[in-house]
Amino acid sequence: MKSVFNRREFLAAGAALAGSLLLPSAYAAVRPRVRLGMIGTGMRGQVLLQELLRRDDVEVVALCDIEPIMLGKALKQVEKFGKARPQTFGEDRDPQAYKRMLDAGKLDGVIIATPWEWHAPMAIAAMQAKVPVGCEVVAGITLQDHWDVLNTQLKTGTPYMLLENVCYRRDVMAVLQMVRAGVFGELVHLQGGYQHDLRAVKFNNGDPAKPYGSGVEFGSKGWSEARWRTEHSVQRNGELYPSHGIGPCAMYTNINRGNRFTRINTFASKARGLHDYIVKQGGAEHPNAGVKFKLGDVVTTTLSCENGETILLQHDTSLPRPYSLGFRVQGTDGLWMDVNHAIHIEGKSKPHQWDDFQQWQDRYEHPLWKKYAKTAEGAGHGGMDFFVIHAFVEALKAEAPMPIDIYDAVTWSAITPLSEQSIAQNFQTLDFPDFTAGQWKSRKPIFALNDGY
Repeated sequence: MKSVFNRREFLAAGAALAGSLLLPSAYAAVRPRVRLGMIGTGMRGQVLLQELLRRDDVEVVALCDIEPIMLGKALKQVEKFGKARPQTFGEDRDPQAYKRMLDAGKLDGVIIATPWEWHAPMAIAAMQAKVPVGCEVVAGITLQDHWDVLNTQLKTGTPYMLLENVCYRRDVMAVLQMVRAGVFGELVHLQGGYQHDLRAVKFNNGDPAKPYGSGVEFGSKGWSEARWRTEHSVQRNGELYPSHGIGPCAMYTNINRGNRFTRINTFASKARGLHDYIVKQGGAEHPNAGVKFKLGDVVTTTLSCENGETILLQHDTSLPRPYSLGFRVQGTDGLWMDVNHAIHIEGKSKPHQWDDFQQWQDRYEHPLWKKYAKTAEGAGHGGMDFFVIHAFVEALKAEAPMPIDIYDAVTWSAITPLSEQSIAQNFQTLDFPDFTAGQWKSRKPIFALNDGY
């Protein structure tokens, strides 16, 4: 993989599109390589680590994980790529080992790919140590977590990027081109979500060789995500994973850059799916058949925007269903829906009929996908993981603003605790906090349709 970009290539690429902006063409790489550390080398961490190791402009100099099996697998990845062995932390299973890694210094940035509850404290510690952060979703658990992460970033000035890869999905980026070109007219309503059957992810038999669907254990008896993620379904009821859906919707509607969320409310259905899965797979007598899951099987959140748009999100992970993020972008001139891979544009499409979206996607292919589609082949999530890592690395190299910045991170992620509050208060509609303290009015998108490529 060719990955040390010269100035011309950097400017041509525009550094990378993320939540709602491109790095402006005024930014160019000021250093050819960056030294990165990674906290969390589990299954998600290993996917991101592969993208780092594929690059010639990245040195992975430190790895931290308190699970020896996963740390060992990460080291084997490094060896496979023929890279120098990084310093390791966490072999002693000390939950605070990441602080020793940060204190060791000589890091140009750190990737955080740990269980959700660790994201905020680890990001805060990194920013306090002046180590730029690329954090997996979500940004925090409680609403106070989000304020703490934001205030730490503002106080320290340390860059923070939320690694939301769906903002780089090929069709999502083509639709952004179409939104900017006015294809849909004035936007009116958008939808998205996380509609993904995770039952086989939330339960297994605890065997590291069989992390998916091998049993009905979780918590201390589970492995990988079953060890930590399932407990959130036991204890919490809300939109637990909002950024895959809200990220693209937010960038289409210029949230935090001329627009903002104003109100939010959330409804949750009854919880049946996880219990039924345990009974079907493990039997009614299994001890986990008595667990009371709090998370509703289908959680529906609605948001209103300052400029008049509405956005609907759905979290649906406990019932049998094919994967879909359920995107819909609808305006005065037509709409796109990803579930049927279709689009209808008034005056272009036949009346009351759908067009296949592929022809439109080809026409409005994003320049970054035109340039890097071949490079992204084999990367996680259909290439999206290449682009999100590329964006973070190029911003570090250029010392440029992070494409999905701190305001995006806390705004998108705070949907979770706000949705929990709404449900707990009998589905009450709540005011959405303005994390920008009014700056959304003057913050402008720094991209234009043909600028920065």
